Amino acid sequence: MAHWLFKSEPEAYSWDRLVKDKRTGWTGVRNYQANNNMKAMKVGDTGFFYHSVSEKSVVGVVEVSKAHHPDPTDETARFGMVEVKALKPFPKPVTLDQIKADPRLQDLALIRQSRLSVMPIDAASWKIICSLGGYKA
Repeated sequence: MAHWLFKSEPEAYSWDRLVKDKRTGWTGVRNYQANNNMKAMKVGDTGFFYHSVSEKSVVGVVEVSKAHHPDPTDETARFGMVEVKALKPFPKPVTLDQIKADPRLQDLALIRQSRLSVMPIDAASWKIICSLGGYKA
């Protein structure tokens, strides 16, 4: 099983909205690297739900519930989407400042490629971030 991070502006689509909706299609990604990351996802992979821009923190965990398929919002038919479902909220959000301050997390794409909206998270970093947030995987 692989791990990922999905970024969303809470004003556009928040963790609370996902919990209410139960699942959502991760549409609107128009970056080739992020799209390739979604192509690599398998049903059952888990990911962090990250509130970007105003909050900059990991707030919950999602599971990929449908593999990569065409994104109906893409008129060019170049990009796809996955479907994710809400699993659990983080007991305490893990902020970007906390992640940047931890020397074990310095190679994360979240730090190195801050504009990428969907990115892989290695197993060691997954455990560290879960621990920082008090999340029992």
